Amino acid sequence: QVQVVESGGGLVQPGGSLRLSCAASGSIFSNYALAWYRQGPGKQRELVARINSGSRTAYADSVKGRFTISRDNAKNTVYLQMNSLKPEDTAVYYCNAQWGTIDSWGPGTQVTVSS
Repeated sequence: QVQVVESGGGLVQPGGSLRLSCAASGSIFSNYALAWYRQGPGKQRELVARINSGSRTAYADSVKGRFTISRDNAKNTVYLQMNSLKPEDTAVYYCNAQWGTIDSWGPGTQVTVSS
């Protein structure tokens, strides 16, 4: 079973940038499909971006061109680079790792975009 922990959240002004990291424990990290989700105040959790074991990526329409997901298998880490942040990006961001029947979530990291 893999365990994941997010870091890098914080308070940023509109138009600013943040990079989130998600560190995973366990072996065979390269086999996992990884994703970032977010849940804003009063909203349902939504998929932000995902990257599969072959590093193919997909993004929600709301973040295309602003966010970039990447993975470093040597460091067992997945990243989310967030640029041109907007107040509507305010949410708790969660990392997810999936492989076969394994579906692991981190505790989340808060991102607040406000002036």
